[in-house]
Amino acid sequence: MKVQQIKNIIAEWLEERELPSMIRRNTSSIDLQNLSSILAIVGPRRAGKTFFMYQLISELLKNGFSKDDILFVDFEDYRLTGMEATDVELILTAFVQLTGRHPHFLFFDEVQNLPQWSRVLRTLHNQRKYGVVVSGSNSKLLSFEIATELRGRYQDVLILPFSFSEILRFREVEYNERTYYTPSKGELLRIFDEYIHIGGFPEIARQQTQLERHDLLQSYYRTLFYHDLLERYSIRTKNILEAIMSYSLDTFSDLFSISGFSNFLKSNNVAVSKQTVSSYIRYLQEAFFIIVNEKFDMSPRKRLMNPKKHYLLDVGFASLSSSFSEKRGQFLENIVAIELFRRREEMFYFKNDYECDFVLKKATKIHTVIQVCWELDEKNKKREYRGLAAAISNLKPKNALILTYDQEGEEKINGETVSIIPVWKWLLTQSHN
Repeated sequence: MKVQQIKNIIAEWLEERELPSMIRRNTSSIDLQNLSSILAIVGPRRAGKTFFMYQLISELLKNGFSKDDILFVDFEDYRLTGMEATDVELILTAFVQLTGRHPHFLFFDEVQNLPQWSRVLRTLHNQRKYGVVVSGSNSKLLSFEIATELRGRYQDVLILPFSFSEILRFREVEYNERTYYTPSKGELLRIFDEYIHIGGFPEIARQQTQLERHDLLQSYYRTLFYHDLLERYSIRTKNILEAIMSYSLDTFSDLFSISGFSNFLKSNNVAVSKQTVSSYIRYLQEAFFIIVNEKFDMSPRKRLMNPKKHYLLDVGFASLSSSFSEKRGQFLENIVAIELFRRREEMFYFKNDYECDFVLKKATKIHTVIQVCWELDEKNKKREYRGLAAAISNLKPKNALILTYDQEGEEKINGETVSIIPVWKWLLTQSHN
């Protein structure tokens, strides 16, 4: 690799690269100046991982560092094609030549394009000279791979598509708790209605028309299908993968039985094993397309054997579904599942004679059970209360919630006080906490 090319890339970063305007993401505070491990930014494609790196760099600049302290390299730059792991030394040397000093921080974007990236990162980390921050596409740098490759030398930040509070920030809508009780609440509900249907991918939120959003989501879906799944896992039975993904779009927030789905395909003259279906479901999780929720049981073996609940990692994908049925309750439940996944809650669903949507566990304790429905009325109240009552009676949680579209209040169920909260308010309250 020509040293001059490397110098050109570094000089462009130092002198010409302007940090774009950014929507601040809701993440825990990160002390980069005292970073003792590699910081890995993980999440789905197009969720904003690179922009989060820019956010971290912007914070460093506000804290007195300059660009001469920060080396940013995008390994998708075509000029770096063909580079070897040892060329990282050339990059560091070129930086010193141009700035007169060693960098304090290394930001490596799309690091999976660097050959032997894990060995390079381990070596740089072991030198204790740099704060190291990396990101990568979901097809190559997934959290489970980082754990394997970096062997405990990392901490990760999960960047998902915008949360509801981030969408409000993007729309420049200010709110506080008093807003909930004023006519301005109507603006929150209008944007929440939009959020339910288009999801949170940043570039989707920027589009002005439904057709533009649909076309962009379709391109995300195709990229995920061909590059993050077919190529990555060398899948040969393309039709099986297509069937599972289409089924996920049509039946999100519902139970998924591997045996039932395998039998369904066989009844349509498509031969497939349960093992293949199970593997493909795992691939969809690893590629950040679906969230899988297990039935609660103290026995891990029984959890494995029971049907799972599937949710889309972004509800915008549901617009690609072939189903025409109304799914207001499923959308709301999926929104809650995404938020719980964002908060890294250990979650399950409960089911005996009746079903409760979410059981939240920490260590060995159940701390919260949640039932989600669009609205409580005389037709469904008995069913929803029974599911929650069964979970309360069996699991003895500290908290019990019913989340609705826009109803609020309290109920006594099995002698326990249950809070009824609008999902949009619950999302905003959680973001504040």
